[in-house]
Amino acid sequence: MPTLAVQAKPRDAASWTALARRVEATGYAALLAADHPGAAASPFVALAAAAPVTERIALGTNVAQAGVREPLLLASDVATLDVVSGGRARLGLGAGHTPAEWRMLGRERPGAAARVRRLIAVAEACRTLLDGGEVTAYGPELEAVGARMPMPEPVQRPIPLAVGGGNAALLRWAGEHADIVALTGLGRTLADGYDHEVRWSGAQIDRQAALVEEAAAGRETPPEREALVQHAEVTDDAERAAHDLGDRIGATAAEILASPYVWLGTVDEIAAATAVHARRWGITRYIVREEYLDAADRVLAHLNGPRTEEV
Repeated sequence: MPTLAVQAKPRDAASWTALARRVEATGYAALLAADHPGAAASPFVALAAAAPVTERIALGTNVAQAGVREPLLLASDVATLDVVSGGRARLGLGAGHTPAEWRMLGRERPGAAARVRRLIAVAEACRTLLDGGEVTAYGPELEAVGARMPMPEPVQRPIPLAVGGGNAALLRWAGEHADIVALTGLGRTLADGYDHEVRWSGAQIDRQAALVEEAAAGRETPPEREALVQHAEVTDDAERAAHDLGDRIGATAAEILASPYVWLGTVDEIAAATAVHARRWGITRYIVREEYLDAADRVLAHLNGPRTEEV
């Protein structure tokens, strides 16, 4: 059975803590928060606020912006979250895609290759710091001099690391080192600086899954594979819904219906599709955005119980 998590952002204290309780009570595995400095709430503050009203679910970033965050500060935030949650933190890292997040700091967004190199350097430094080691680095990706973090000491050793994205070099590194490889289905950033081209075709996902599998060869415990659900809709007319969505985003109905990034159909059909995704791409984890939580609740109830539910 797949593992489901929810990605959300706080609007106010009451609704955020109510959401955290709902996520746990319904049976999701994690509550995750995005990281868009200047355009969204601080993920670590939000997740720390969810810790005292929950007991079981993991709390993590999906994903922290490695391009603009320094490893020592990031590791301190993650370790603190792990402490206040009693060992439930998860560190999700991404290379960053929004140009404004660099411009507000007086910098220009680097190219894809440089952003991936930065992500890898940040991930390696964070792991070393969280494990009690010391980091010194002099280079274009990262500068640190004798960086150490004796406090706070995290509860988990190690803290799970998820790496999100679709770049080939990133997927190879994640396949070799990460605990979770988070596939997003997102391609090139569009002119607005926020939206993306989609990479939802089976052939594209085949290539990404193969890169992860090749890189993970020889690991005793290969990384789990996770997909970000970009759209979820329980309907008895999946074909029509797929055509409507495809017209908006520039994908074919066939691509959408086969994609792990979209849940369309009855709960039976969606559950059956997750089994296909597991066999073909090894995807056993899903992240669903809060706006699709009602549909996801129905799918999760179906996956957890013997009863067959229709629309």
